[in-house]
Amino acid sequence: MLNFPLWKKLMVATILVWSLFAALPNLLSTESHSELPSFLPSKTVNLGLDLQGGSHLVLQVDMDTALKQSYENLEEEIKSILRNRNTGTRIGYRGMRSHIEQGIAFTIVNADEVQGAAQKLRKTLSGVMVLTEGSTVTVTYTVEQLHQMRRHALEQTLEILRMRVDEFGVSEPLIQRQGDDRVIIELPGITDVGRAKSIVGRTAQLTFHLVDENARAGHRLPAGTGIFYENIRDENGDIIQKIPYFLRKRPALTGENLNKAGSAFDEYGNPVVSISFDSRGTRKFGEMTKNNVGRRMAIVLDGAVYSAPVLREPILGGSAQISGNFSVTEANDLSTVLRAGALPAPIEIVEERTVGPSLGQDSIDAGRVAVVYGFIIVLILMVIFYGGFGLAANVALLFNVALILAVMTTLGATLTLPGIAGIVLTIGMAVDANILIFERIREETRRGLTPMIAMDTGFRSAFTTILDANITTLIAAVVMFGMGSGPIKGFALTLSVGIVSSMFTAILVTRWILLTWLLKTRPKELKI
Repeated sequence: MLNFPLWKKLMVATILVWSLFAALPNLLSTESHSELPSFLPSKTVNLGLDLQGGSHLVLQVDMDTALKQSYENLEEEIKSILRNRNTGTRIGYRGMRSHIEQGIAFTIVNADEVQGAAQKLRKTLSGVMVLTEGSTVTVTYTVEQLHQMRRHALEQTLEILRMRVDEFGVSEPLIQRQGDDRVIIELPGITDVGRAKSIVGRTAQLTFHLVDENARAGHRLPAGTGIFYENIRDENGDIIQKIPYFLRKRPALTGENLNKAGSAFDEYGNPVVSISFDSRGTRKFGEMTKNNVGRRMAIVLDGAVYSAPVLREPILGGSAQISGNFSVTEANDLSTVLRAGALPAPIEIVEERTVGPSLGQDSIDAGRVAVVYGFIIVLILMVIFYGGFGLAANVALLFNVALILAVMTTLGATLTLPGIAGIVLTIGMAVDANILIFERIREETRRGLTPMIAMDTGFRSAFTTILDANITTLIAAVVMFGMGSGPIKGFALTLSVGIVSSMFTAILVTRWILLTWLLKTRPKELKI
C-alpha cells in the first residue's frame, strides 16, 4: 500500500498543478484577472441566481387551451372525412360541437349512415374513441393519446423557451420541467426583468386572416367571422385606443412555416419586423395573396391585429413585414420570439422571485466567510489532535478545495449558495477520511508495530471503510441531483465533486506526503 511508483507521482503532481492554475482565476479580483497571461486559464466558475442576482420564474402551461386547439383541428378532420370530396360521397350531419372533456359530438342526419360514419372515422383517425348513441356520434381522444399530447406540449414548450432564452443572451440559465404542466426558469444576472418576462411569456402565435368586408358593426356577424382588435398605444406602452376588425376566424395562413424573422426599418424609418417563409410557406403565401388580390389581409399576433394592408398584387417571394407602434427593442424582442417559434399553449407566470445584485453579493460575502472560518477551524483542530500528520492532512485539504473549484470551473457548473454549503460540508468530510486513517495508524502503533508497517496497515485497513462511506454519500448526492431542482442540484453537484476530490487527496496526496517524510526521516516510532 505504501508503494508509490513514479507514474503515480507524476499523475498526482499533474492533477494538482492543473487544479491550482484552473482555480486561480476564481480567487483574483477583476483587475488582476484581466492581467493574467494568455496561456493561463482565465475561466471562472459561474455564479447562480442567488449569488449574482436575477429572476426566478415558475410558468404554468395552459393545457386546456392546447387540448382545445387539438379538438378544433380534429373537428376539421372529421368534417373533411364526412364530406369526402374525393369520392363525392357525403354523410350529412348537424350540430357539431366540441368540448375538451366531452369531446366532439354531432348528429347524423340519416340514421342508416350512423354505423358507416363511425366505422369510417375509426379507420381514418388514430388515438381516438368513436362512440354512437342513436343518431349521435361522439369522438374523444383516448387516455393514452391525451397523456401523450400533454407531454408533447410541455416538451415543446421547454424547447421553445430554451431557444428564446438563448436568443436573449442569458448566461447559464436554468430551464426545467416541474410536474406535468409547469416550467421553472432561472435567469441569473438579468437586469431588465420586465423585458425577460415579455420574451419568455409571449405565446407568439402568428396568423394571417382575411378581412370580412361584408360584416358591419351593430349587425349580426356572419358564420366564421369574429372581431379582432388593433391596440394603439402611447409612448408609455399603455393602450389608448382599440380599433376593431372583422376577420375570418379560420386563418388563411399560420406562422408554422416561418423561416426567418428580424428587425428592420421601413421607408419612413420606423422599426418593423421582417419575416420570410420556407419553401412550403412561400408557396402557401403566394397562393393566398394571388387568390385575394384587392382584399385586405390582417397580420395577427397572439390575437391582436398589427396591420391590415390591402393586397395590391400577389406576394410570391415569401416575405412580409409586421408594422406597428414598435420601438427598436420591441421589434428585436418580437423577432426573437418569432424565430424561436410559437408556444403550443399560453403560459402564465404563477410565481416570481427577483434577487437583486446587492443581495447576491451579500450571499457571496457570507459564503466566503463561512468557508474561510470553517477551513481555518478544521486546520487548527487537525494540528492540535494529530500534530505533523495533521499538517499533511491540511496540505491535502488545500489541494482538495482547489480541485473542487478547478473541476466546477472546467465543467462550466453553476455555483449557488447551497453549493457553497456543499463545499463547507466537503471540507469536514475530506479530513474525515484522514482521521480514520490516522486513528488506525495510532492503534497499530500502540500494538508495537514499526512505523512503516503501522502506516501501511493503517492505510490498508481504513481504505474499505472510507470507500464505503463515500460511495453511499455519493449515491445520495447523485439521486438529489437527478431528482432535485435549483438549490438542491447546486448542493448535490458540489457535494459530488467534493466527495471524489476528497477521496483523491486523502488517499493519494496525504499518503505521498507521509511516505516521503517516512522514507526521509526513518523515525524509530510514530508520534501521532
